[in-house]
Amino acid sequence: MTTFLRRTLFIGLLAVIWEVTSRLSSLPDFMFPTLTQVLQTLFSGIISGQITVAIVTSMIRLLIGFSIAVVIGVFLGYLIWRSKLVEDTLGFLITALQSIPSIVWFPLAIIWFGLNNFSILFIVTIGATWTMTISATSGFKNVPALYQRVAKTLGSSGFHFLRTVILPASVPQIISGLRIAWAFSWRALMAGELLGGGGGLGHLLETGRSLGQMDLVISVMIIIGVIGTIMDNLVFLRLERNVQKKWGIS
Repeated sequence: MTTFLRRTLFIGLLAVIWEVTSRLSSLPDFMFPTLTQVLQTLFSGIISGQITVAIVTSMIRLLIGFSIAVVIGVFLGYLIWRSKLVEDTLGFLITALQSIPSIVWFPLAIIWFGLNNFSILFIVTIGATWTMTISATSGFKNVPALYQRVAKTLGSSGFHFLRTVILPASVPQIISGLRIAWAFSWRALMAGELLGGGGGLGHLLETGRSLGQMDLVISVMIIIGVIGTIMDNLVFLRLERNVQKKWGIS
């Protein structure tokens, strides 16, 4: 039995248990909706554009915040790798900042930017930046010394050395960092939209809660889980495996 078939059967079994349990339960539908009701709400939300617009809004925010985090993270990683002073100071601070959940920054973001899109983008960026910095730093540090000695012997230096030796050799670890950083930024986005509003899947989730529509809440949760799974398995995991295979790591 293939992995896909096992997973399909498992999901199917859970769906049957959910449907039967909900129908036999004495709880009202708004507290424990059936799977059929949730799927109807999900389908209606996609057709009407309610869920589709929320998905697009969230993905735009995610792409912007994540892109900024990657650029900042790689740049900070480069500075930490290049300078012992920066590593002892900024590197130490970033290690400490990584332990702070990104949603904790939200009150500060509201004070600095107001309750708007910038606040959400800020915590999405914060959610991924520190992880990306640490991964990039580790990637630069783990470039084999032999590569560096050979390149320098052949006259490579400065930006040429960085572009042709350091960056290519650190790509596998940077890709792994991208995967982890994306997961952090995705969670930060949902938390930010849940508290900050302004559209998006998190805001739609909060709308469903305030209206007592558990079918809408669970529909949005399914969408969040599906998008997270697709991005992790079909994008980042596949990219990571391809890079590792190309670099001869696996």
